Amino acid sequence: MKIAVMGSGGVGGYFGARLAQAGCEVAFIARGAHLAAMREHGLIVESQLGDIRLPKVRVTDDPGTLEPVDLVLFSVKLWDTEVAAGSIAPLIGPDTGIVSFQNGVQKDDILRRMFGDKAVMGGVGYIATKIGQPGVIKHTGAMQRLVFGEYDGRRSVRAEALLDACKRGGINAELSGDIRREIWEKFVFLVGLSATTATMRLPIGPIRANAQTRAFLFDIMQEVVAVGRAHSVALAADYAEKRLAFCDGLPADMTSSMHHDLGGGKPLELAWLSGGVVELGKAAGVPTPANRAVNDILALHARGVCRT
Repeated sequence: MKIAVMGSGGVGGYFGARLAQAGCEVAFIARGAHLAAMREHGLIVESQLGDIRLPKVRVTDDPGTLEPVDLVLFSVKLWDTEVAAGSIAPLIGPDTGIVSFQNGVQKDDILRRMFGDKAVMGGVGYIATKIGQPGVIKHTGAMQRLVFGEYDGRRSVRAEALLDACKRGGINAELSGDIRREIWEKFVFLVGLSATTATMRLPIGPIRANAQTRAFLFDIMQEVVAVGRAHSVALAADYAEKRLAFCDGLPADMTSSMHHDLGGGKPLELAWLSGGVVELGKAAGVPTPANRAVNDILALHARGVCRT
């Protein structure tokens, strides 16, 4: 199976390395110091599940130097989606699949607009990773899971081929017959975690332990559920309650990438998280005051270092 990884940071680098280890022909698309290190030394994944060392990898910053592939794993930051998607056109053949493991629920709308419904599969990734240093992906904890599938629910040849490759590579993966619901289920939790940890500048532990902030976390997630259901997503009416109970089992020091990005003065995925909830809520006539508050509070930080 020929695979191109568009965005070879924590998520793309980790899963791409496992797929390469499984025998897939993987090409990584990266940039900057990470690209230079991968060219010189290959790619290393440090994980308590077992380190991976690929001393030589095919890596480039220009998708135009690659031939069409069977599958593109798309894992850039959300603000880079349109530019990155435009650059992968040379990789797309008549039967190429594109599966995004980005955050948010609007990501695939952009890909469909550019490549058509047939090309786009749905995907959700669960993992805690980062670039520890150029050329090295650091995996925190033992969780590493991919869920993907066709939007029409069928078990396609390409989806089955990816599932088989994942299993050979030691990836905990599964096919979903309702991938849209799976994407929204992650979205409910992700928006809650990102919104609260970023606005309060604290990890989940103290947020869930305080009655007032716990209620705010619940309100954030309940709004996402209401918006999803209004858009005909098959979310359970009590799904926010279930996610709040799930939060009680998380490590107290767990936080979100948006909280990390805020602290580092980096751009935020705000427009696609709480901002996306506000936008989709307006379209469906569902009020989203808690998510609007988060979107407004963080607005001056959305592009990175605060701009007044």
